[in-house]
Amino acid sequence: MIVILSKGISSHDKEMVRAFLKERGFGIREQILGDDEVIGASGKGSVDIQELTLLPGVERVAATSKPYELASRETKTEDTIVTVGDPASGTAVKIGGSRITIIAGPCAVESREQIFETAAQVRESGAVLLRGGAYKPRTSPYAFQGLGMQGLEYMKAAGEAQGMPIVTEVVSSELAVQMKDLTDMFQIGARNMQNFELLKKVGALGKPVLLKRGPSATIEEWLLSAEYLLASGTRNVVLCERGIRTFETYTRNTLDISAIPVVKRLSHLPVIVDPSHAVGIRAMVSSAGLAAVAAGADGLTVEVHLHPDSALSDGPQSLYPSQFERLMRDIEALAPVVGKELLRTPRPQTGSASAAGAPVGAAKGVRADGGGTQAAGEPPAAFSGESGAFAEQALMRAFGEDAPRLSCPSFAAMFDAVLDGSAGFGVVPVENSLAGSIHENYDLFLRYPDITVVGELKLRIVHCLIAWESAGLDSIIEVRSHSQGFAQCQDFLKKYDWVLEPYYNTAAAVASLLKEPEEHKSKVAAIAGEAAAIAHGLKVLKAGIETNPLNYTRFVIIARKNEDGRAPVPPSLGQGKPNKASLVFSVPDKPGALFSCLKIMSDRGINLSKLESRPIQGKPWQYQFYVDLNLPETEEDFSAVLEALKAETEDFYFLGVYRGSL
Repeated sequence: MIVILSKGISSHDKEMVRAFLKERGFGIREQILGDDEVIGASGKGSVDIQELTLLPGVERVAATSKPYELASRETKTEDTIVTVGDPASGTAVKIGGSRITIIAGPCAVESREQIFETAAQVRESGAVLLRGGAYKPRTSPYAFQGLGMQGLEYMKAAGEAQGMPIVTEVVSSELAVQMKDLTDMFQIGARNMQNFELLKKVGALGKPVLLKRGPSATIEEWLLSAEYLLASGTRNVVLCERGIRTFETYTRNTLDISAIPVVKRLSHLPVIVDPSHAVGIRAMVSSAGLAAVAAGADGLTVEVHLHPDSALSDGPQSLYPSQFERLMRDIEALAPVVGKELLRTPRPQTGSASAAGAPVGAAKGVRADGGGTQAAGEPPAAFSGESGAFAEQALMRAFGEDAPRLSCPSFAAMFDAVLDGSAGFGVVPVENSLAGSIHENYDLFLRYPDITVVGELKLRIVHCLIAWESAGLDSIIEVRSHSQGFAQCQDFLKKYDWVLEPYYNTAAAVASLLKEPEEHKSKVAAIAGEAAAIAHGLKVLKAGIETNPLNYTRFVIIARKNEDGRAPVPPSLGQGKPNKASLVFSVPDKPGALFSCLKIMSDRGINLSKLESRPIQGKPWQYQFYVDLNLPETEEDFSAVLEALKAETEDFYFLGVYRGSL
């Protein structure tokens, strides 16, 4: 049984709760679980739960049916998000929630040069945590056992150089204390999953722990090992499925994909997968990793080696850097399908724009790209709509679930908030894969020349019919949503003779249901995402009503330009070199005008990913063109293209350069 205490409980009330439990025969232990202070009660005591709940300072009581009380979802219903590294440093990494976290590095640290070069390679491809073994528990006493503390020092330095927290295996209680200040996250290897004295010692140190599942461990045994860590003092435990031992011998182990959804139902702890140890064969690692992401894993830990054939440990299962890069691109493409975003973190600044990964610039003062990262204490990010809006979900993907955010009543109000500094960034939907471009938002860029695009992401849109508990499909007479929501659900709506009432935002349509009088509640419904139903306490009558399941909305992240024409880049979008730019221009009314512009880009090998015409407001039968293009290799080439385009166009707007999502 777990007693969750109220925030700010007095020492007197806490002592009363302790005494109450002891008098009734319980042994007690105090623990911090996430943001909550709890008292665990164990033993053969007996208590009236209602009486315990009424004690001053008791928030609620979780009488769990599982032996792993602290790890159980019955104790903590919301997902735990584990932070690794020092948040004050700007390089802390979060595992869990709506983003996929990738850990990569060699099986073992073999030399300073090896770990530094590997760290640089995996960081460039998108990994945010560096893994590597300084102490290696090996089956043979004659195999390479690791470089020990010297290897850990090399790894720590390599992580700091790349802005990556490190995770490494601890093999004994004595070494845990020595390693504490050099590692950001302890790894408990599969062989030590049930080394309970080690678990207690590591848990008491309070650092985040990556707990690998033992090769013959059941899921309950795995979660009980996590319980040891939580009960000993650490708040942050990440579970790692790395394959179990079965009768099959073709692969090194058998990857238990089913464990991912099972554990997520049983526990609030994040779950990642180690496909390298699961299959043990290089050619299969990427496929297993993608399967894990599709099954709901919060991340992967992948072994990468510069020269796997000469690796001192686990070479046959280690990816070449080029293979890891392809895997990262595949994960980035898959992430929106499963409703997630690949986590990125800012690179450390090295004093020069190019070394820091600064984006390619534009010509003649139109540079509107990133040039920094969001500092602590910056204004919130803004979105348009009510809580639960798709734009809010996109915001959380870009900035994290706990990011401060500002709800705006309209898209124009969001642009105003970014312009006047009320918001540091804004999240703007610009295009849907089914309904096309959202022209009103493209037009806002022309009205706000000091606003620029600094990033983008794609969100899968799953529409639901949302209503009061008393409503049914046969009782509804009116449905509310944004016009895009109606357009994306046409086939479903054709089946019913409902009145469609447009709203400026899907989540606002859901919020409007709360204002209905009792006698009208069964007659109204709204179309929006499931998050809006949860936010407002309403039910989903029918999920997945969009016409085509391949329904994605493209969002761009906007910021205000500084005096030098640059703009800050959110830390989560600051990973990697920009690869995309957006432009708007009109052309003279003469034959071949548009062809001339396209030829400028074609001659320089620039690929267009979007070309769309749009009537110019106030100028009948005149058009402007929206263009998205892939950036060339050098800034000089891009500057030359812009200069040539400006000479051939009439109105030219540079919307920004940024790292595009796949």
